[in-house]
Amino acid sequence: MGCMKPTKTLRGQLFRLTGPIFVETLLIMLLGAMDTFMLSHYSDDTVAAVGVVNQLLSLVFLVFGVSTVGTSVLCSQYLGASQQANVRQVIGVSLFFNTLIGVTTSAFLYFRAEALLKIMDLAPELIDEGLAYMQIVGGFAFLQAIALTMSAVLRSHNKAYYPMRVTLLMNVLNIIGNYALIFGKFGLPQMGVVGAAISTSSCRAVALALLLYITFGKVVPRFSFSCLRPFPWDKLKNLLHIGLPAAGEQVSYSLSQVVITYFTVMLGTAALTARTYAMNIILFSYVFSVALGQGAAILIGHLVGGERTDAAFILQKYCLRLSIVVSLCVAVVTAACSKFIFGMLTSNPEIVYMGVMILCIDILLEVGRAVNILSVNVLNAVGDVTYPFITGLIVMWGVATALSYVFGISFGWGLAGMWVAFTLDENIRAIIFVRRWNSRKWVGKSFTRVEKLLKQTSSHTA
Repeated sequence: MGCMKPTKTLRGQLFRLTGPIFVETLLIMLLGAMDTFMLSHYSDDTVAAVGVVNQLLSLVFLVFGVSTVGTSVLCSQYLGASQQANVRQVIGVSLFFNTLIGVTTSAFLYFRAEALLKIMDLAPELIDEGLAYMQIVGGFAFLQAIALTMSAVLRSHNKAYYPMRVTLLMNVLNIIGNYALIFGKFGLPQMGVVGAAISTSSCRAVALALLLYITFGKVVPRFSFSCLRPFPWDKLKNLLHIGLPAAGEQVSYSLSQVVITYFTVMLGTAALTARTYAMNIILFSYVFSVALGQGAAILIGHLVGGERTDAAFILQKYCLRLSIVVSLCVAVVTAACSKFIFGMLTSNPEIVYMGVMILCIDILLEVGRAVNILSVNVLNAVGDVTYPFITGLIVMWGVATALSYVFGISFGWGLAGMWVAFTLDENIRAIIFVRRWNSRKWVGKSFTRVEKLLKQTSSHTA
């Protein structure tokens, strides 16, 4: 069965979903990379400060995934089972939850920005620029929280092209805004890092307004908050049951990266800048895996909602092979062009040398990462949410974080040693997740299946 291909219909649905998600994810990554690229022409020190802030913001934004991962999984399964009333309740609960969490998080990031940067031991000369970026982008974090919910709803309804178009517009506006505000063009003042932060936050506000209009104006026109009366606590419980482990796996990864960023600070500003540039470049090696993982998760959610587990099993196998091949090819090309890429970003030979070395090691890392991104997405989609979280918690901290310090600091291997630790972490987890999927222990864990069994038990008892 592992050698079988999914039907042409399933493959067609997969690529109709994955195509727009790929473009949207690429554009989202470009949004952050564009800030880094344009600021690189302003100051290397500014890039280092923004790199630390973005590492912290990435961790915080993953808190919003507690709800959005659950929204995507539950909506996909309920749509597969043709349960529209449940879909509307899930949307309402998710929107309420993420708005509340988003506003609370924004206030925390704004008022505690300086304390967070000091915890990261950021150099005193970088604090002011990091603080300005953190307070503006972090203070408007609630925009991202609500937008992520809307994107999850649209994707689960097979309308992934809407978020893609919105993100495309957001990128165009951000490039124009960055150019105008960072460098002081079109009669505007030169604002540097503050300009980049204002541009990014303004574009997120425009994107959110459009996503709200599309979701409730076109895709879910009959939605009403009356679906929350009485409050569907069972839907919130299911969202958290999926979301806490799923987001926990991502939070664990990002938190380990924050700790590793702290280790990198110990290596000096040049190493921190090289890592920031490298992380932005490497994003493009796994952007296809991210898109394919999300597309596969939605389609597999529909399949298990309709109790078609054999089709789900075959589809994952097909996606796994595709993900590895594409990620590996991109990583090889990126490594081959690494000296040229870094040469465009900085004139510092130390940063260029470290960056080239990292991208060469990264080729092996991307094989494991391709497997992990897909596996975590599809295991969450079928309801097997605890396994990826526990596995990630143990291996990320036991291998990536611990060995980053050992190889990078204790052995004196620097950034190269840290990347060796990352490579071991990704590939160990990849082997574990492949074995889990092949065991088929995930069969029967879907929420539609569990609810159906509970109803049958209740009716028999009555």
